[in-house]
Amino acid sequence: MKPPPVSRNFNVGGSTLQISPRWLILTPAALLLLYGLLTSFFTVPPESVAVVQRFGKFRQTADPGLHFKLPFGIDKATELPIRRQLKMDFGFATPGSTNPDQSGSSYDRERDLVTGDLNAAQVEWLLHYKISDPRPYLFNVRAPGMTLRDLMESSMREVIGDRTIDEVLTIGRNQIASDALLRLREVLEPLNMGITVDYVQLNNVNPPGPVQRSFDEVNRAQQEREQMINEANGEYNRVIPKARGTAEQRVSAAEGYAIQRVNQAEGEVTRFRQMLAEYEKSPAITRRRIYLETMNEVLPQLGSKVVIDEDAKQFLPLMNLQK
Repeated sequence: MKPPPVSRNFNVGGSTLQISPRWLILTPAALLLLYGLLTSFFTVPPESVAVVQRFGKFRQTADPGLHFKLPFGIDKATELPIRRQLKMDFGFATPGSTNPDQSGSSYDRERDLVTGDLNAAQVEWLLHYKISDPRPYLFNVRAPGMTLRDLMESSMREVIGDRTIDEVLTIGRNQIASDALLRLREVLEPLNMGITVDYVQLNNVNPPGPVQRSFDEVNRAQQEREQMINEANGEYNRVIPKARGTAEQRVSAAEGYAIQRVNQAEGEVTRFRQMLAEYEKSPAITRRRIYLETMNEVLPQLGSKVVIDEDAKQFLPLMNLQK
């Protein structure tokens, strides 16, 4: 026959507290049961799926909604937002970012890059990606988020290293982003990380702080140079066509005048030949006709002139001096 349970007394704050041994057994059991109930279900958000592991081994994927699992850590559910586009910042941090792979990043180290002509540049860019397959994302690579971050940084450094500082700061930004994206996809394909990269976006590209002023002066000089070239080209396009038009106009006028003079000369030659033929037929009549035609053209141009016979003895009585 078992002896009856003996209650124990505890001294709390100078007073004696009596606890039954039954409560010492029931309390941990109730806490253990409560913990088991709390760890026996999980809820998956609409934009995610959950990867269920049993003792660390993949068991299944769970769609959005309420699901049950074995408690006490036997089954573990890892949520992955596969229906949402994720973003990584490089060289800077967006306030309020929820991506856990952003924490602990050395932004100053990521921002400083070396170009192909051994110049330094500070580049800030964004990577947009998605988790396309949850199982390889969790099991094929350890720390897939940080691995993707390191691969992206390596790809960007490789692409920047093939460009000059002028290309990085000015005209080559879009091509750099495209080449970095292609390079990252080539590296990710054999790893099968369950990640799909969408696009890379260059945000800010600046020279290092100590030489920022010098670069600004160089850019300002280049802009002034381009402006002067554009103004010169505009003046050239305004003056040269006008001069060419004037020259063509004068050449056309000269050609027209030459044609006119040739035609006129040929007409006079033709008329002279016709007149010569008539003269050879009847010289006296032709000579008289030419004389009269010439006098008919000349006399009207003389104005107030008086023509008298050379044998006239008196001239004044012939003039009406009152008019």
